[in-house]
Amino acid sequence: MGIVVISIVVVLEALALLATGALYVYELVTGAPVASFWGAVFTLGLLLAFSALLFAVGHFLFRGYRWTRAPALVAQLFALTIGFPTMTGGLVPAGLAMVVPALAGIVFLFDKRVIAFASRTGGSRAAL
Repeated sequence: MGIVVISIVVVLEALALLATGALYVYELVTGAPVASFWGAVFTLGLLLAFSALLFAVGHFLFRGYRWTRAPALVAQLFALTIGFPTMTGGLVPAGLAMVVPALAGIVFLFDKRVIAFASRTGGSRAAL
């Protein structure tokens, strides 16, 4: 159960980053004012790269690969880092949409069953 929740949270975060990247592309194409065009392109590249990483983490976490727990934790910490200031800045629903799944993901990442599932060394396939 916990591994499913974490995988869903990570994949939804990846989808959110992908949607933000699509919005970013739309804004760049329609000529929205930016301070630096190449800075905006770099930011878009970061959004897309982080989204691809989170898709991979969500997929391989669900399959039980042990290397995925660390990037999943880092992603949740980033979400908390952005979510709390968003909440205190007056955008409470948006902040809660970042903080609540991140906290759930962190709690489940340290669940014994999730650790055991993502650290399997015996059985039919080797854990990476």
